[in-house]
Amino acid sequence: MKFFVDTADTAAIKELNDLGMVDGVTTNPSLILKSGRDILEVTKEICDMVSGPVSAEVVATEAKQMITEGLKLAKIAPNIAIKVPLTWDGLTACKAFASEGHKVNVTLCFSPAQAILAAKAGASFISPFIGRLDDIHLDGVDLIHDIRTIYDNYDYRTEILAASIRTVNHVIDCAKIGADVITAPPAVIKAMANHVLTDKGLDQFLKDWAKTGQKIV
Repeated sequence: MKFFVDTADTAAIKELNDLGMVDGVTTNPSLILKSGRDILEVTKEICDMVSGPVSAEVVATEAKQMITEGLKLAKIAPNIAIKVPLTWDGLTACKAFASEGHKVNVTLCFSPAQAILAAKAGASFISPFIGRLDDIHLDGVDLIHDIRTIYDNYDYRTEILAASIRTVNHVIDCAKIGADVITAPPAVIKAMANHVLTDKGLDQFLKDWAKTGQKIV
């Protein structure tokens, strides 16, 4: 399973990338706002840092303008994945981009039916949102499972990019189902290293080592 980092914070991306934990990056208008930076400038910096796909999202709502914006974003770097919303206009733009060989990430997916349409339109990635479904008392992980089953049934090549990841358990569940990619905030990825028994065991080892009175260097 590939790890994408869901942020426009270049320092956080660099830290994880240096450890080999970054296969790509996803951004959106909210993350660009949080970064406080120009979208073209920060996206270029991220693309230079990361070799994998970097999703940059259009903000237009009509297909014609989406295509204009997407083509401009695609000029930032060869590893740009143009991100479009899962609307009819977004699917129209997706088909246009895919026909020209651009990677496309279709975002804001909340149903298997939407995921089928995205695959048919040539999406490189479909981004089902787990956390936002959980927020309205539905099981977001069930959506990942349904899309995996459907895509496998018909050999769709679109990669399942599980998004709106809120917890380490979301990551584990997606891995068990067979999601191709997860995109998560840096804090969630780093939290995967934490376990109370690891902390307890390390504390005991250090206490016992201190009692030996020894040094390694």
